Amino acid sequence: MILQARCEMTVETTVPAATVMMIEPLSGTAQVIQHSSVSFEPMTPHVKTIDVFGNACQRVVLPAGTTVIKAEVTASVPDFIDVDPSAPFTPVQDLPDSVLHYLLPSRYCQCDLLLDLATQVIENAAPGYGQAEAIRSWIQNNITYQYGSSGPSTTAMDTANSRMGVCRDYAHLGIALCRAVRIPARMVSGYLYQLDPMDLHAWFEAFVGGRWYTFDATQNQPRGNRIILAYGRDAVDTAQLSEYGNLVMKGMHVQVSAAP
Repeated sequence: MILQARCEMTVETTVPAATVMMIEPLSGTAQVIQHSSVSFEPMTPHVKTIDVFGNACQRVVLPAGTTVIKAEVTASVPDFIDVDPSAPFTPVQDLPDSVLHYLLPSRYCQCDLLLDLATQVIENAAPGYGQAEAIRSWIQNNITYQYGSSGPSTTAMDTANSRMGVCRDYAHLGIALCRAVRIPARMVSGYLYQLDPMDLHAWFEAFVGGRWYTFDATQNQPRGNRIILAYGRDAVDTAQLSEYGNLVMKGMHVQVSAAP
């Protein structure tokens, strides 16, 4: 499917604020970007760069006052995500060097504290894809999706205890549980077609069978039609806006539609 996505953010700051944004996707194995643009009102110079995770970033110093940031993208994406219950567990010694850091604890994913829960969740699941799917399914069936139940500082451990959260929390818990049983996992942020209510979305990927597979505990079946904005260890690495000042988000509107 060809998707058209648009994100408009209105922000305010009382002083010029250095900001790093990840709102412009790149082509890759999961998508082909046909058109992408980022604009600012008032017009503000910005520089494009690539971070250590391979994400496209825009570095900008936003002026004092109100700024409207608009990001638009047209992308060709698969209608279905790949599913392979036979994909085996990859032993740590066989993992690519670029994947190893996705086994480590991170700010929001304390995998070192969740081994007992992870062991219970995977039970007799087949090593590899089966274990990651057992984790995804357990989160979907045991964590209540509830707006306002979490905040910017909520961790995977918090979600495991409260049994409530939103997509960001679902992803963090899935990542932490996978890492606890030695399955590399990473955060993904982006757009999901026909997400209800519409917003930017988050899910996780697990590395099994020598490659990355998509897992989304907010959905009751595998769904494609996703535009990926960023990958990282957790929400710290995939934030759409990382500001170094006193920036305040005043509003955000997201649209995703099928191209004519």
